[in-house]
Amino acid sequence: MEIQKKILIVEDQFIEANNLQMILEKAGYKVCGIARSVPAALDLVEQENPDLVLLDIFLQGNLNGIDLARKLREKGIGFVYLSANSTKKTLDEAKVTRPYGFLVKPFREKDILVMLDIAWYQHEQDLSSKQIREEVLKKSSDPEGIPQFKNMIGNSRILKDVLNTILIVAPSETSVLILGESGTGKELVAQSIHALSRKKSKPFVKVNCAALPATLIESELFGHERGAFTGAFEKRIGKFEQANGGTIFLDEVGEMPAETQVKLLRVLQEKEIERIGGRETIKIDVRIIAATNRNLEKEIAEGRFRMDLYYRLNVFPVTLPPLRERKEDIPVLSAFFIHKYAQKIGKQINSVSSEAMKKLMLYDWPGNIRELENLIERSVLLTTGGVINDAGIPQTQKSFVQPLKNHDHIKTIEENERDHIIAALTKCGGKISGDGGAAELLNINASTLNSRIKRLGIKKDHYFTAEKK
Repeated sequence: MEIQKKILIVEDQFIEANNLQMILEKAGYKVCGIARSVPAALDLVEQENPDLVLLDIFLQGNLNGIDLARKLREKGIGFVYLSANSTKKTLDEAKVTRPYGFLVKPFREKDILVMLDIAWYQHEQDLSSKQIREEVLKKSSDPEGIPQFKNMIGNSRILKDVLNTILIVAPSETSVLILGESGTGKELVAQSIHALSRKKSKPFVKVNCAALPATLIESELFGHERGAFTGAFEKRIGKFEQANGGTIFLDEVGEMPAETQVKLLRVLQEKEIERIGGRETIKIDVRIIAATNRNLEKEIAEGRFRMDLYYRLNVFPVTLPPLRERKEDIPVLSAFFIHKYAQKIGKQINSVSSEAMKKLMLYDWPGNIRELENLIERSVLLTTGGVINDAGIPQTQKSFVQPLKNHDHIKTIEENERDHIIAALTKCGGKISGDGGAAELLNINASTLNSRIKRLGIKKDHYFTAEKK
């Protein structure tokens, strides 16, 4: 008999907590308790040792769900946030705690069960990654000198952190999502992960999702049978079959059409594909590494990317820093590219002048390492001596980047709304409803105001402190 998985609900709204409990128990889960505050939740965690916690971000008392999440992370207990209309700042703080997902109120039974499937999958992968991390750290904590990193140039701490992350995830079979701006080296990271994995002797197949028309991407990925559609004169083996036993790298996965996302999700879940026009199911053994320069959470919110696919891909994210955040690597990167392109065309160029290097260090590199490489390649071609004196930095930089540094922070609409409500509450002495209350002053319903106060994280000490000032 299968042991029931235990779930703790941390939610201060009685009706929502009870609805959740009924849905979970109907699905075969054991609800080991309902807590309405962080202290009560911590007591239940000690008593029940739940497998997973569903927790609201805003709770009774001084501590919130994010505070509890940090404790759960320390204990190795997985959690999913329950959220209503949280602010961007609150959601950003919540994401730092690495939840297994977010459930948006009001809940739908289907959404809850899908999110729980994703959460269990991520929890299993987390445990696997933790074991691998411990094994790697025993062997080595310094990635320098590893041949698979020979093209990943730099000495900055931020780059070394990325390399250590690669060492941790590479030996596992876990899906990896590489995040970063264009030109930061996402393909190099994917190649390094493959080269350090158990599949290194097997194929590494790259697919640029942005370069394929929507009408052809499924045929490219999954293949097709002869006669499957007009122009299909012969059978085609897709990229997933070509990568069988190895790794497939889905570059710019954020550009993938919605219909193809559904099929990719099936590959991740079932480890099988069907060619277009085919009748048989083909089992495959492929590790998926995906990359994007898009904000996939924003794409999900706007309905362009599937949430369940995102959480399947985002088991182990690797975030690459832009070049402007690792400028100390510019001299060594420049030297690497000078050697590469000077040798290619047979020139004797050894370095960049100190004046030219100052300009390289001051530039913000919107195109990142790719832009630096292109600039150095052009400079090598144009330089007649042994030193590059003019790197040809684009002159448009100052007109649109420099002035922004002198501007004060511009508040978001939500920040202005929060300040306005706090000012009204302060003026009304904390009174919300009735004559002379903040709701009357702001000309909104008292229940609407209460909802906004909770959503914006406004507490009594915010407006009573402001009143004293």
